[in-house]
Amino acid sequence: MLADGGTSSRAQRGDDRSPLPKKSRRRGHNEGTIVHRSDGRWAAAVTLPSGKRRWLYGKTRAEVAAKLNKALQDAAEDRSWGDARQIVEAYLRWWLEEQAKPTTRASTFRTYRMYVERHIIPAIGNVRLTRLSAQHVQTMLNQKQREGLAPRSVVKIRAILRRALGKAAKQGTVRFNAAQLADPPKVERYDVRPLTAAQVRMFLDGVRDERLSVLFALAVTTGLRQGEALGLRWEDIDLETGALSVRRQLQRIDGRPVLVELKTAAGRRALVLPAFVTAALREHHRRQLEERMAVADISQDHGLVFCRPDGTPLEGSRITHQLQAILKRLGLPHQRFHDLRHGAASLLRAQGADLKLISATLGHSQVAITADLYTHLFSEASADLAVRMDALLGPVRDRLGASADGQES
Repeated sequence: MLADGGTSSRAQRGDDRSPLPKKSRRRGHNEGTIVHRSDGRWAAAVTLPSGKRRWLYGKTRAEVAAKLNKALQDAAEDRSWGDARQIVEAYLRWWLEEQAKPTTRASTFRTYRMYVERHIIPAIGNVRLTRLSAQHVQTMLNQKQREGLAPRSVVKIRAILRRALGKAAKQGTVRFNAAQLADPPKVERYDVRPLTAAQVRMFLDGVRDERLSVLFALAVTTGLRQGEALGLRWEDIDLETGALSVRRQLQRIDGRPVLVELKTAAGRRALVLPAFVTAALREHHRRQLEERMAVADISQDHGLVFCRPDGTPLEGSRITHQLQAILKRLGLPHQRFHDLRHGAASLLRAQGADLKLISATLGHSQVAITADLYTHLFSEASADLAVRMDALLGPVRDRLGASADGQES
């Protein structure tokens, strides 16, 4: 007669009927149901995607827990919305066309596609999507660094893959975001040294005779991005009141200039220009009309504020080269066009503007972005606060100073 009602033989046959446990204990985290049988073995139950219940056996609890974890993982993959046989390449190509392309700017989409096709697919494209691990991603990132790819580019690879896998995780196609668990390389922050107020005055004085002098004046007073400045139309500016509406930006898509509407509410913003900038714009408009009269073909005139004499858009790279030449001629520090934006933030802070107003002026969606990008504003604000506190508590300061001097003597 078999002991325990023949449960041992059922286990050997792999019978799906539940064994009779001698005792059970509370399940561990993510373990499911694990019981200790009277014959000394451990057993666990798992429900398959088909609805059938299957029992797993082992000599130790750890052995059964490992089997159960593997079974649950396989079951989760079988239940996923995507095909468990789908590889990373197929998913990324779907994500690019169906998720990224409809929701991002054309220039951003081109960047995504370039990184996916040039870096991600060659490295991990053949891995099954449901089997993609943090180790796969980490190995890829490390290899890219060994190949000499700039840390900032490696970070971009991880960011794009993280976004793509985030959608897969949200939809239930994968159980976790493997890119989120991989460590990106450290990137040294670009040390921006914005022009001081005195240097800005010197700069504006030095560009007075330049055709695009008002473009630089606009950059250092409003912090417009280069694409936003080059995307301005005269209809966006009230030359009487100085009211300015930022609505679009100029982008290069497949080598062609394209005006693109700003997508975020924060990016679309209304500003009021300083009087001297408004006056400069009026003069710029007058000269531009004179230029048009001297050009035979103005069919490409889009009403842009900053453009070539025939009305066609300017190239950002040419403006950057022009800026570098001007700064060198004036003996001023090297600046990218975008660095003038940092200078505008510093000037705004010097005039008493708080971070919220500076953030709105620059078109940031959150004040936290402004705080992170312009950390030097915190030190300036802190120093200003210390001076104000000193002035407020001056009498107390004097008494404390006298007391301290007396104690030391």
